Amino acid sequence: MDHLFDGKVDMQLGDGLVFFGYIAALLAIGGYASYRQRKSEDLFLGGRSMGWANVGLSIFGTNIGPTFLVATFGAGYTTGMVNANFEWMAWVFLLLLGMAFVPFYLHTKISTMPEFLQKRFGNGCYTFYSFYSLFGTVVLWIGGTLFAGGDILAQLLGWDLMTSVWVLAVIAASFTVAGGLVAVMVTDSFQSILMIVGAATLAVLAGVHIGSFDALKNLTVRDVPAGSTWKLFHPSGATPWYAFVLGYPVLSFWFWCSDQTIVQRVLGARDLKQGQAGTLFCGFLKILPPFIFLVPGILCAVLHPGIADDKDVFLFMVNEYLPAGLVGLIVAVLVAAVISTLDSGLNSFSTVFTLDIYKRWIDPRAGEHRIKTFGRIVTCAAALMAVAIAYYLNTVESNLFNLFQSIISYLAPPISAVFVLGIFWRRSTAKAALVTLVLGSIVSVAVGVCDINDTFAKEIDGQMVDIWPHFLLLSFYLFAALVVLMVTLSLYTRHSRSEAVLPSFREAYRQNPGLGKKAILGWSILGGIMVGLYLFFHLVMSN
Repeated sequence: MDHLFDGKVDMQLGDGLVFFGYIAALLAIGGYASYRQRKSEDLFLGGRSMGWANVGLSIFGTNIGPTFLVATFGAGYTTGMVNANFEWMAWVFLLLLGMAFVPFYLHTKISTMPEFLQKRFGNGCYTFYSFYSLFGTVVLWIGGTLFAGGDILAQLLGWDLMTSVWVLAVIAASFTVAGGLVAVMVTDSFQSILMIVGAATLAVLAGVHIGSFDALKNLTVRDVPAGSTWKLFHPSGATPWYAFVLGYPVLSFWFWCSDQTIVQRVLGARDLKQGQAGTLFCGFLKILPPFIFLVPGILCAVLHPGIADDKDVFLFMVNEYLPAGLVGLIVAVLVAAVISTLDSGLNSFSTVFTLDIYKRWIDPRAGEHRIKTFGRIVTCAAALMAVAIAYYLNTVESNLFNLFQSIISYLAPPISAVFVLGIFWRRSTAKAALVTLVLGSIVSVAVGVCDINDTFAKEIDGQMVDIWPHFLLLSFYLFAALVVLMVTLSLYTRHSRSEAVLPSFREAYRQNPGLGKKAILGWSILGGIMVGLYLFFHLVMSN
């Protein structure tokens, strides 16, 4: 029997007080951080003054958006633990970000990812990636997040969608405009802690209804065979293990190591030691999401097996298991997920547009104060643009946002190929990089559109069958082809005068000493924990 759930959570007076208390605390923290930054002219990197805790928590909070929360609970409900791989494998790329990519980013003294490509490959790649970064930020971090968050908040509180959108946009833009990256990272840290505490509370309250470890071990969810609920790798199904192993690194090189919104948090660190410690801290934090987001969905699949729409699982559990007051806390967690992602996107868009578009082409002689003022104007404009995108998404078919997200996933292969070869292979050339970026993006997007629209699907026994492999496999195939293309072109072209060959790792670390042996120890401990988790779920939970 299906559970009837209208998507609205029953909020009492205590819940309202908790929720508005969160809003007041958020604005107070953001206001205080902005006040402390009032004399600083560095709106975009906070004077490179942030410590490791803020770096790690800010990366974590930026990654946890509203759709992530809802979709992860739903994924646990339908497919069990398999999606934990997306969280537990991220530490490898956080390791690469902190230990391999950031030393070169700091060596070149960049503020944006397009600026790194300028110093490595010249103006052609710089121009291309500047506009790509703006497009990716608008679609992935700003417009889609605001629409999804506004839609969820409207359902929760019974508000009109656009009212919810405007409230979220104003809150996120207020301290982003006033305090820049410092205010964003400080508030993200507060909201990350709130999300962890709130989701963990929900997981514990649901878990006490299971009864015993044996009952927990033998749980069965909707869309996987009995005995496969806790398996981390499936031989077939929605995401075969080989598709994940091959394709996930392609997306992760782009997302964790070269995306402006993520990397900007590390660039704002006080020095390389703080940046590396921050990525290590975030790696430890990534242990938590499967336990506090996926496991509750798995529990709900057993406790309430008749929920028809898996997108309702999160809010259903909030309504079912949380007492008055804690419901308001979880509503605050959802809003925190929206704002921590949205303010990061706004700040990153403003950074790239101001430094890579305005300062380069419009006013190259602009001083620090004028750049700061213009950056604030761009942040406000980006917030208004996000509202407009949310309004547009509300007027068209509901799957348009998913379409945008899918197209973005096909833009990863050329970016990953250029950054990986640009950093790890000194022989790569500017001409090869530019061709790889432009041609690779055209081909990748074309393949993505054909895959999403089931172009060339065949009719077999009266049914249309999709001929395309899993999108992670497609991403890997595209990445591999583009790596071969860039290597071949590099071997047949020469370095141009506009590009700079990066130093060796030893030279980069000599200029910016990192954590050294502490990093080796920390990442070794984290790696050991991850291996232990995989062995536990394979040997204990799946048998």
